[in-house]
Amino acid sequence: MATPKKQLHLTAFMRPVSLHTGAWRYPGAVPNANFSLPHLKSFIQKLEAAKFDAFFMADHLAVLNMPIEALQRSHTVTSFEPFTLLSALSAVTEKIGLAATASTTYDEPYHVARRFASLDHLSSGRAAWNIVTTGNPESAKNFGLDEHVEHSERYKRAREFYEVVTGLWDSFADDAFASRSQESGIYFDPSKLHVLNHKGESLKVRGPLNIARPVQGWPVIVQAGQSEPGKQLAAETAEVVFCSPRDIQGAKELYEDIKGRAEKYGRNRDSLRILPAALVIVGDTVQDAKEKRLKLDSLVHYDSAIASLSVALGSDASGFDPDGPLPDDIADTNASKTGRAGVIKLAKDEGLTVKQLAQRYGGYAGLAFVGTPQSIADEMEEWLSQGAADGFTVTFPFVPQGIDDVTQRLVPELQRRGLFRTEYEGSTLREHLGLSRPNNRFFT
Repeated sequence: MATPKKQLHLTAFMRPVSLHTGAWRYPGAVPNANFSLPHLKSFIQKLEAAKFDAFFMADHLAVLNMPIEALQRSHTVTSFEPFTLLSALSAVTEKIGLAATASTTYDEPYHVARRFASLDHLSSGRAAWNIVTTGNPESAKNFGLDEHVEHSERYKRAREFYEVVTGLWDSFADDAFASRSQESGIYFDPSKLHVLNHKGESLKVRGPLNIARPVQGWPVIVQAGQSEPGKQLAAETAEVVFCSPRDIQGAKELYEDIKGRAEKYGRNRDSLRILPAALVIVGDTVQDAKEKRLKLDSLVHYDSAIASLSVALGSDASGFDPDGPLPDDIADTNASKTGRAGVIKLAKDEGLTVKQLAQRYGGYAGLAFVGTPQSIADEMEEWLSQGAADGFTVTFPFVPQGIDDVTQRLVPELQRRGLFRTEYEGSTLREHLGLSRPNNRFFT
């Protein structure tokens, strides 16, 4: 009997709709799609019809730290709070997963645990928590601080935060409410309630959580960092890893690094899914797809481009010589270490001037599959077979056409090759991803 072909997992990344700065200006694009519930409902229903694993909503706790001249051109300046949006979208979908970002630096474990448990119940088991430590230094000023929390401290708090949140989700045994009786007046079994009473280095939380254990046991745990602390946190806690390698070799190294670390912690390497982010642009020919990208990039104004480079570096790039190389003496900051290192590597690898680098970051500088449905499917299949990915976090160049191109042209080609499901086999996100339901740590 032939061994079944390994299949891809696909999630849709919405931040708030596309990562590309020029997306809202592309001909035929809906300019206000990120702030229009009717459009977002339509998008997620198309993704569900195509059998995507999940719809992932990123989040910002501050407007991006760029000059107003650039900010005025950015569609990221306004977007919905993820839980409010995903709760609304849960009512118009049945199967697709709902992933939201929540910060471990500028939020509290009880709030996060309660919101995700609520979303998991409302959606009948489709919630996922993307753990972030928050990279934008401007966020600190919205939460009573003058300076951003140090990188290492953010990750130390994140690890403890994860333990508290998952402990709160285990407050009730799965059958704590099974004995509910109108005759006796007993609503739940008190012997199946656990008080966490956590007292740690950064957090003090009594518990218990005032909501029944989530449908999935725990919502799926997602992590997106690629720094050393980020990879370590992913290896210890994550079930899905969003990442941004630039090529297949770098992806294979990252894939083996994170899964190898997970094994050292006694985890099965198949207990986590690694899904690199990829911009997908589909054309009738490869040249047609490339021309779409050129058009898209041309819509990025230089003010936005240099500001985006400053954000990626965590340092003001407006004073750099546009026609010269990236300076070697860029001041260190508390911003994302992974993003900064990627900028410097790209500039050196491709010999880009500051202007060229800015234009790349002003649009989208990450992994991109640009071609026909057949050529993109070839590339995705290679990444899967070479141990570089378990699937992809798809970001769209513009909407709605970018979503239609993927769902109506690329997905059928993947399905024809046996690389992607034609129907959902389960109803929860864990079932879509092939992840087991975690045991309750306090009750057997």
